[in-house]
Amino acid sequence: MFSKILVANRGEIALRVIRASREMGIASVAVYSDADAHAPHVREADEAVHIGPPPSSESYLRGDRIIEAAKSVGAQAIHPGYGFLSEREWFARAVRDAGLVFIGPPAEAIAAMGSKTAARQLVTAAKVPVVPGTTEALRDADEAKEIAERFGYPVLLKAAAGGGGKGMRVVREPGEMQASLDTARREAKNAFGDDAVYVEKYIVGPRHVEIQVLGDQHGTMLSLNERECSVQRRHQKMIEEAPSVAVTPEIRRAMGETAVRAASAAGYYNAGTCEFLLDRDGKFYFLEMNTRLQVEHPVTELVTGIDIVQWQIRIAAGEKLPFRQQDIVPRGWAIECRITSEDSANGFLPSTGRISYLHLPSGPGVRWDGGIEIGSEIGLFYDPMLAKLIVHAPTREAAIERMHRALLELTIEGVESSRDFHLRVMEDADFRAGAIEIQWLERRLESLTHAQPPESTMRTAAIVAALIADHDRRAPRRANGTGSAHGAHTPTANGDAWTRLGRLEGLR
Repeated sequence: MFSKILVANRGEIALRVIRASREMGIASVAVYSDADAHAPHVREADEAVHIGPPPSSESYLRGDRIIEAAKSVGAQAIHPGYGFLSEREWFARAVRDAGLVFIGPPAEAIAAMGSKTAARQLVTAAKVPVVPGTTEALRDADEAKEIAERFGYPVLLKAAAGGGGKGMRVVREPGEMQASLDTARREAKNAFGDDAVYVEKYIVGPRHVEIQVLGDQHGTMLSLNERECSVQRRHQKMIEEAPSVAVTPEIRRAMGETAVRAASAAGYYNAGTCEFLLDRDGKFYFLEMNTRLQVEHPVTELVTGIDIVQWQIRIAAGEKLPFRQQDIVPRGWAIECRITSEDSANGFLPSTGRISYLHLPSGPGVRWDGGIEIGSEIGLFYDPMLAKLIVHAPTREAAIERMHRALLELTIEGVESSRDFHLRVMEDADFRAGAIEIQWLERRLESLTHAQPPESTMRTAAIVAALIADHDRRAPRRANGTGSAHGAHTPTANGDAWTRLGRLEGLR
């Protein structure tokens, strides 16, 4: 086993890996930019190394500096987290060439699944069902139109080298093709340095369901079952859960076997995720493989009892998986909300500032994977995700109620956050019924992001106001009758009361 690991990331995922390492008796090394000099992950690690200015291109994306930092402190392995360098084949190879261990899949597997067109070719040969489409980059709009006529409109243009909604456009009629292709290519070039775009049939109303896989270096590859990730805005996941209401035991088994087959075809080991579209008839289609740890891995951990991050480390160190496929059965229900520094009432514009107050939810079945604290400066250099709020309960209904309660307890002051948006989703009848698919949120967005706070927040605010008023009435008066003995009518005292009662966001 390793004695020291460098974590090539920041924020909540860096803390997640640092905590996993500490539980295993492994020393951790953080890296940080100027903007993160006082960040929690820097303080919590056993050591920390400065790697550059705030822009990620000059710090967290500088693989050479990160490898140099690892060697300078005697780290034996590097965990990339997610994002940044986690899916860069050249970085995994450079780590290996430097005599260090990359805690993730082999560079060759990242390369095999890194291009969506190449991945489609690979998994098709392994008899994995894919969405009807091309396996080569488009030459021009005329070729795209020919293919679209064959599949039938609408079709989807997708960047071959990346994901996250970049370089992706839905084309509903021939007249839209040229402009959509030009835009998709431009976005793909800017985001991934590669303007290759391919086309596939656009499936109307599917769910986004993914399978977590975990494999060791001794030939064992397992499915850790599914996650439902259909609540999306502009192809970005907002809420994830495990299991999925749409997945029967038969579909679960078939999807799991398919994901294992796809991963094995790429010579994969460590943690990874195969993403699928699941249509209304129960048919599923392979989309892509994420060759890294996923943001939403906690929901799988909670329903399986398997610490995926610790097993990433153990697998990288050469350990064998002790589980069998039949041992992995979902227990209860888990839901994750991504808490971001975005103003959902204003088009999800990024919000910047200093965290002036933070009250975290707690209680049974509540998990907070966060990278912020009071005093944290939130800027525009990095992704707006502040934390992940995750709950676990015996049933989906109970998990929704638990998440609703946890969100009500959560208070973040100093920046706008997505908390109220998530509250509205938890109160939405369609979501509670499980009647969601990947276009659902776009249709419901206006009603879920209006400025009026959720009804539950208003009810709680009314109770808080009544309690404060009652406190003020009952407070002892000063001898001169000008106020309470404890200043209960002063702004400071009222602020203290709000603090004690949760200081509800948006109702100051």
